[in-house]
Amino acid sequence: MALNIKPLSDRVLIEPVAAETQTASGIFIPDTAKEKPQKGTVVAVGNGTKDHEMTVKIGDTVLYGKYAGTELKLEGKDYLIMREDDILAIV
Repeated sequence: MALNIKPLSDRVLIEPVAAETQTASGIFIPDTAKEKPQKGTVVAVGNGTKDHEMTVKIGDTVLYGKYAGTELKLEGKDYLIMREDDILAIV
């Protein structure tokens, strides 16, 4: 299902990956101790600006800062919208 949203200029819409529920050693993490995810999938990309060409594209998995972007809820799902400069790496 395509989203009916188009980020402006150098902004990117990201769907965060679900938080880990279990550690590598098998211990379950309670909801109160879960950390905010720092990894997500790019869902929509703006056109960029005349001085800044967009590097990421739809479908890229990216890493971003823990408190980067603005949270929003669309069609029952959580998303983040942020500037491309807030993205740290493409995985």
